[in-house]
Amino acid sequence: MTTERLYLSSIEAAYEKEFTATVTKIEENKIALNRTLFYPLGGGQNWDLGVLDGPNGQLNVTEVRGRDIIEHTVDDVFELEVGDEVTGLIDFERRYAHMKMHTAQHLVSGIAYELFDGVRTVGNQIHTDRSRIDFHPIQFSEEMLFQLQSEVNGKIKQGLDVTDSQMTREEINAIMPQERTNMDLLPAFINDLRVVTIGDQQDMCPCAGTHVRNISEIGELEFTGKKSKGKGKQRVSYILK
Repeated sequence: MTTERLYLSSIEAAYEKEFTATVTKIEENKIALNRTLFYPLGGGQNWDLGVLDGPNGQLNVTEVRGRDIIEHTVDDVFELEVGDEVTGLIDFERRYAHMKMHTAQHLVSGIAYELFDGVRTVGNQIHTDRSRIDFHPIQFSEEMLFQLQSEVNGKIKQGLDVTDSQMTREEINAIMPQERTNMDLLPAFINDLRVVTIGDQQDMCPCAGTHVRNISEIGELEFTGKKSKGKGKQRVSYILK
């Protein structure tokens, strides 16, 4: 049974902390549910942590993975059975840090594309205290990074709303260049996309991650380093303050 991803129903859903669900599968210390708020590892974003409260006690969720069926790794199943109802509570401090970091990544990628001749984002890793973005093709100078940081923080102060919508490939391709939305990195069989938009198309990108409702929540971004990752590829690290 496919797991319903509750956090994807809207931008607002990413702010929810508690849910109820039914156990659909148990395999060793991995539990699948019919629905979940827990974000699984994917799209460069790390998984959520939290607890599942079942009929025989509370289980600590230590890892979440999966695509169609999301599996929650716990420390002990406590005789939990298929069909049992559980209450899940996510670690919202961790979730919210990921929301801010991931939205910041979209903003940085969109502004970098505009500033530096359509430079592409070809990878990212979202963590609670630090994150990184891989760009290609580019070699950032200190002046270029300072310009990018200034532009990003200036935009954050404008307080643009973040929205999501369902679009087809054709619909988003008619608005944004494919190299900006990284459409070629998505499996060809996926046609219906969840698209996250900042402001009036300041950035528009297919994404299944969790995001804040307004970029003012990001705070202040600071680049902490850059590193060459091969021919024309550079990795830029950042924190939020």
